[in-house]
Amino acid sequence: MSTLELDHVSRWYGNVVAVNDVSMTIGPGVTGLLGPNGAGKSTLIALMAGFLAPSVGSVTLDGRPLWRNEQIYRDIGLVPEPEALFDYLTGRQFVLANARLHGVPDPGAAAERALAVVEMSDAASRTIATYSKGMRQRVKMASALVHDPSVLLLDEPFNGMDPRQRLHLMELLRRMGGDGRTVLFSSHILEEVEQVARQIEVVVAGRHAASGDFGAIRRLMTDRPNRYVVRSADDRALARALLGDVSVRAVSLRPQGGVEVEATDFGRFSVALPRLARDLGVRLFEVSPTDESLESVFSYLVAS
Repeated sequence: MSTLELDHVSRWYGNVVAVNDVSMTIGPGVTGLLGPNGAGKSTLIALMAGFLAPSVGSVTLDGRPLWRNEQIYRDIGLVPEPEALFDYLTGRQFVLANARLHGVPDPGAAAERALAVVEMSDAASRTIATYSKGMRQRVKMASALVHDPSVLLLDEPFNGMDPRQRLHLMELLRRMGGDGRTVLFSSHILEEVEQVARQIEVVVAGRHAASGDFGAIRRLMTDRPNRYVVRSADDRALARALLGDVSVRAVSLRPQGGVEVEATDFGRFSVALPRLARDLGVRLFEVSPTDESLESVFSYLVAS
């Protein structure tokens, strides 16, 4: 049972702040690190893997500092997002080399076990240059598992995988978390995290936006104000009617036509809008959400 802890960690590159005052604890089980692209997820994983020094704060594994502590790599397996692979090697040679680097007692047997776990035994004799993106992801996974680490860090591990490969990896991560390993994987796709992890850490623009059970985080996202543009045959009449409904917090007329609506209760609003339009005899031409991107959803969490 291993626990990673970040205590008021910041990391900057010159004038660019990649991670800003982040504190979180990652314990046994599967944790999803969720955030839009560029949020600082890869930097956080590099800090937790001991590859980067925090500019401020501390990163520890079971109380031991990670930076400049080579003994820590006995306990950590890393699946990075970049394709830092040796294409001229076979998959078997690549995983075997990692087993030898870790000083595994029987590197050959360890390599074969790791390849079997990720279902790459049949392709192990082929060179990595011939692998698809999904196969490259799996051979990276095998190299991370070859020394049987207690902590597994994965940066966007589902990228490039076909549906069958994704399902297999999801099941593998759930099984490892159930066995007591500390598994952290990053993703910018909410549905990926939902299917694997119950504990969620959300980061936005280098800041820690939310933490907790997936259900609670999902409710925060779902319950945020929803913004729409509504185009109708009579925008002014519709705007006046919408202002009187309890599901609507704000309404404004757009200079180019249409009504901007901020709704606090999506369920009620979805019923109220067509009812009000019908009662007024106003035709609805368009109802479009304006803030459905991950960036807008996560930015709301930061501001909450």
